[in-house]
Amino acid sequence: MLLKGYALFAEADSLRPDSALHYLPFPVAIVVGGLKARYLFLPSCRRNLSRINSLSEPGPWQFFRPWFFIFLLSMILLGVWLSGWASGNYGKLLAVSSMDLTLSVALLGSLVGFKDGAAFRATASSCGPGS
Repeated sequence: MLLKGYALFAEADSLRPDSALHYLPFPVAIVVGGLKARYLFLPSCRRNLSRINSLSEPGPWQFFRPWFFIFLLSMILLGVWLSGWASGNYGKLLAVSSMDLTLSVALLGSLVGFKDGAAFRATASSCGPGS
C-alpha cells in the first residue's frame, strides 16, 4: 500500500511537476496515520489479541472474525476502484495518494504494539505444548 500510494503521488507529480501541493500527502500521512495508529489500530489490535488469548485452543481460523474478511475484501475492491477513478486527475490522485499513505503509516505505526513480543508470548503460551 505504501508503494501504491507513492506510485499515485508520482503520477500526480508527472501531471504538474511545478506544483507545491503535490507534497501535501506526506505530512498528512504522517500526522493522520500516526493518530489512526495510536487511537484506532493499536486498541483494536489489543482487543483482538485479548480475545485470541481467551480462547482455550485457538486455531488460525479463529484469529479474525468473519466480518473482518468481508471488510478486508471490500476495502481492497474500493482501493482498486479509487485508483482507477483518480487516474489522470491531479486532485483525485493527491487525495487517493494521501489516503493510501495515511493507511500505510497507520498500519506500520500499529506495529509498536508488537515491539516487545508480549503479544506473541501471550498467544504462544495459550497454544503451546502442555496447554
